[in-house]
Amino acid sequence: MSIFESLGKLVQESGFAMMLTGDGWKNLVMIIIACVLLYLGIKKQYEPLLMVGIATGCLLANVSALGGFNNALYHQELWDEFLNAESVHHHSYGYIMANGGLIDILYMGVKAGIYPCLIFIGIGAMTDFGPLISNPKSLLLGAAAQFGVFFAFFGATLLGFNGNEAASIGIIGGADGPTAILTTTKLAPHLLGPIAVAAYSYMALIPMIQPPLMKALTTEKERKVKMEQLREVSKTEKILFPIIVTIFVVLLLPSTAPLIGCLMFGNLLKETGVTERLSDVAQNALMNIVTLFLGLSVGATMVGSNFLSIQTIYIVVLGLIAFSFSTIGGLLVGKLMYRLSGGKINPLIGSAGVSAVPMAARVSQKVGQKENPSNFLLMHAMGPNVAGVIGSAIAAGFLMSVFG
Repeated sequence: MSIFESLGKLVQESGFAMMLTGDGWKNLVMIIIACVLLYLGIKKQYEPLLMVGIATGCLLANVSALGGFNNALYHQELWDEFLNAESVHHHSYGYIMANGGLIDILYMGVKAGIYPCLIFIGIGAMTDFGPLISNPKSLLLGAAAQFGVFFAFFGATLLGFNGNEAASIGIIGGADGPTAILTTTKLAPHLLGPIAVAAYSYMALIPMIQPPLMKALTTEKERKVKMEQLREVSKTEKILFPIIVTIFVVLLLPSTAPLIGCLMFGNLLKETGVTERLSDVAQNALMNIVTLFLGLSVGATMVGSNFLSIQTIYIVVLGLIAFSFSTIGGLLVGKLMYRLSGGKINPLIGSAGVSAVPMAARVSQKVGQKENPSNFLLMHAMGPNVAGVIGSAIAAGFLMSVFG
């Protein structure tokens, strides 16, 4: 073979040539989308710790896919075989390791539900349930903020999604990325890419989405309400809380065991006072390592052949509806509590019932303080905020038990 023939073969087999054939254009579009997501994560700082990883995973998967099957880092077709093939051999992770690429191997942690649960250990280790223990009524606000989950679920079924897909889309309303990822992995893994991007995008856009809804649904008088200081919670209460919640919730909904168990285990590490090293590892090293793998793995599922469809548009729209109605549900119950308490509860804390900790609580604080500079709602809003974490896990467990 002459040098010119060799060069010609190299050009024909390059990724640049593949862009012009078959579905190569879809990979090119996804490469552009990945660059936009990188811009949003780096320049606009939209959930950068995960958005940069997701965008990079998307970029790597689509760039390497243009080099052919043997050069691809992620193979959607292998996972389709893994899910659908009757052969026991094709249902083994060994089959994926033998035939897959680097990101296929990392994706096993997503498929097996390992990464979201490990992240929940870290979240638990960083969470102070004191405001919730001090004001148990906050649980009602956390529960009310799951309204968007079920509203979007029914909306998705009307658009033709099956029960598993609708449940995965609805959980975006919980504003909890790891929960959305775990639910989707179990129920509708083919929708993981768009659902993960929608979930984390809307979490990052909380300061833009929630304030207009908060002002539309509350009066100036309600927003100015100054709440009394919370009582101090004892160490014993903080230690007993994760144990009691684990026993009660897991007995009530056994399918919540992975998320609730890991969340409360992380919190127990924090509150006991005798496992500081483990708590520190969970909050820092473990969270950082798992976030790296999770972002790359989830982003890699955004291959052109899967992502570019009318379903993705529906998911993005339904995700926004889910998130908005979760905020509305929390605010409406907050207004009810305002009236029942004789005007002692500021309904703005209801919007913090979505489980985006602590961003949603900070938005409640910011809007309340703008109306009344002497107002300090942050700790009051943290109660519904951490209740929302528990609420979203329970909602996910309920959906997985019904459709799993």
